[in-house]
This record gives sequence, structure tokens and C-alpha cells, in this order.
Amino acid sequence: MTATLFQSTYAALRADIIFGKLPPDMRLRLDDLRASYGASVPTLREVLNRLVSERLVVLQDSRGFSVASISAGNLIEIAELRKLIELNALEQSIRNGTMEWESNVVAAHYRLSRVEARMLADATGDRTEWKRYDFEFHQTLIMGCQSAELLALHETVFDKYLRYQMIYLTFRGQVAADEHRTLLDAALARDVEGARATLIRHIDGGVTHALRANRAQETS
Repeated sequence: MTATLFQSTYAALRADIIFGKLPPDMRLRLDDLRASYGASVPTLREVLNRLVSERLVVLQDSRGFSVASISAGNLIEIAELRKLIELNALEQSIRNGTMEWESNVVAAHYRLSRVEARMLADATGDRTEWKRYDFEFHQTLIMGCQSAELLALHETVFDKYLRYQMIYLTFRGQVAADEHRTLLDAALARDVEGARATLIRHIDGGVTHALRANRAQETS
């Protein structure tokens, strides 16, 4: 097993879980995965064990590997953890960010706003592209914290939060776009309290919207 093969298989399988191609509770049979991802059983076992450590996959003695379940409680827990990490990093970034950080934030928001404009015009647009630029904007906002460990932890938690959004296919439209613009303005103005309040409202609104979408799916 080469490191390259492991990493490519890990990245592909992890992305398919996060973006909902492999749905919650789906059994992950090694023979099926070998056919889909072109990796050997030993490589797949290593990949799955790593995903178990990230709580994206579970291992049950009687059933083998399966995609981790989802629940309203887990989404709320992940959102609270995201706030704990991102609010701290955002405050540090606003207080310490350089002019280069400012220009990167502006550029990241521009790319996100262009995708959001297309999504507003066509709600069936490319959600994978939308979420990629959404993550890029939020990650860029906190890069001024200058902590590689904090940024890596944020990415892990953000991916788990993202998984719920992709499963429920939730796009809040103009409300989310306006919140992103407010976050940008607050960051550039070095308004820590305004940025914190907007981020809390943004994350809480995303949770409420996702749970409402889930209830609608269950009753449809």
C-alpha cells in the first residue's frame, strides 16, 4: 500500500460521505468498495479505520463498517463546537490580521458571492461548488489567527457540519448571502463584536434551516 493510494482512497471515500453520496447508516462492504474505489481490501480497511477515528464511519462487530448515523442532537452538538472554535479564531484574526489577510478575505467573499448569485437564480445549482466556496470564505476569515492546529480542527468540524447541509440540501438563499456580506464588512472594519454576533446568527440559522428541511423530508 503506497501513501499516495491510501490518501487518494481516503479523500474520495471521505468526500462521498460528506457530500451524501454514501448516505447515513449505509453498510460499507469491502468487496463493493473495492469495485468502486479500485483499492485493495487492506487499503480500504486502513481508510475505514481512519474514518472511524473521525466518527464518520462506525464499526459494529456484527455488521462490519457502516456510514455514521445523523441526528438533530448531533447536528446541534457539531454546531456548538463549530461556534466554539470559529468564534475564537475569528476574534484573533480580526485583531491580528494583516493587509494581505484583508485582501484574501475580500477575494474569497467575491468568489462565494458569485456562486450564491447563481444559486439564487437557480436553486438546483451546483451545491458542491457552493459549499467549497462557503468553506473557503469561512476558513479565510479565520486564517489571521495564525494557528495551524486551530485551522485544522475547524476544517474537521466544518466538514461534519457540511455533511448535514449536503444531506438535507439546504440553501438559505438571500439571508445567508447577506450574513456573509455582513461578516465581510465587520471583519474589514475590525468590529469583533459585530462579527461574532453575525457568525452566531449565521450558524444558528443554518441549523434551524437544516432541521426544518429534514422535517419536511420526513413528512413528504
